[in-house]
Amino acid sequence: MAWHRWVAWEGARVWTSVRRAVTEAGPERDLAVQSLKAAGAAVLAWALVGWWWKAPMALMAPWTAVVLVQSTVYRSLRAGTQQLALIGIGTLLAAGAASLTENSMAAMALALPPAVLLGNYSRFGDQGLYAPTTAIFVLAYSSFSTTAIAHRLFEALVGALIGIGVNALVLPPVHLRDVRENLDRLGRDSAQLMRTVADDVESGYDRTSAGQWHEGAQRLCGAVEGLDRARGWTRESYRFNPGHRLRRHEPPPPDDWDAYWSGIVDRLASLTGTLVDTAGEWRRLAAPPDTVLGLLTELLRAAADACDMDRAALASPPAGETRGEAMKRAWEAHGRLKGCVPDHDHETATAVGALAAQTQQLLYTLDARPGRDGPG
Repeated sequence: MAWHRWVAWEGARVWTSVRRAVTEAGPERDLAVQSLKAAGAAVLAWALVGWWWKAPMALMAPWTAVVLVQSTVYRSLRAGTQQLALIGIGTLLAAGAASLTENSMAAMALALPPAVLLGNYSRFGDQGLYAPTTAIFVLAYSSFSTTAIAHRLFEALVGALIGIGVNALVLPPVHLRDVRENLDRLGRDSAQLMRTVADDVESGYDRTSAGQWHEGAQRLCGAVEGLDRARGWTRESYRFNPGHRLRRHEPPPPDDWDAYWSGIVDRLASLTGTLVDTAGEWRRLAAPPDTVLGLLTELLRAAADACDMDRAALASPPAGETRGEAMKRAWEAHGRLKGCVPDHDHETATAVGALAAQTQQLLYTLDARPGRDGPG
């Protein structure tokens, strides 16, 4: 039956994730560690407040602790502050409504609208839910005496301290891998796009294939945005985090690489856009002659080789001489391509000149690789 295949497929996916979490460093392992820390924080909070102290509102401690093992220590601190404030406000709203109405149903009708409205305030994010849920718990269990309010807030505070402490002191999360993965992806995909364009141009391209190149370049622009987010994630993971001092790890590549790959992606988007305009029945630019397309193919393949070497340089010392040879081939092909401009009529020369200008900008960007003094 179909559901048997679905269960087998889901089981295989789960097993793969578990295996990766155990054997490989990656997102699955990070998620597993954070999940175990959250569970451990909740158990510790319950053991302290519920089992040892036998507090009347012991549920508040593990309930608070489990959600404060966030992806960064900074987020744990921020979420903890927001959560305690919202729990306090929800408790006070419920207690105030109960004292005014002396009826649980009427108190809920009075307290929940402002609590839900406050919880939906965008600055509180996911923590906003704590205002209305706390008010519901207070009214449902009629625990709105001064002593009950004090217990509730104190036990929430204990749970918050345990959750934040566990996250900060037990394998504190430091996010460095995302930056490297995004940089590697940009280098790999940029080189692959250049080779795809070169292969298609060599075999003859149309507007459909040119449009696919341009879409690929636009997707690379999305990867640049992902790199920006990863940088922000890394910077945030250092805030209030002893992990970068307690745990040894190699720092991410410098920010110069972000600007470098972003520049290459921008140049590829412009170049593929120009090629779109030279293809199809309703093209805006004249179709380049075969000689020019051959030189463009040679240039792009050499530039792709340079991109691959730059990508490898992030993990090991760069092979400068080999890269220099690739760039030399690219510049030589560009020089011959630019020399073709005067050999054609005005319309064709305009198209060839546009390609020459776009590829020249691409090569200058490649020459501006971080750690290089200049072209070559």
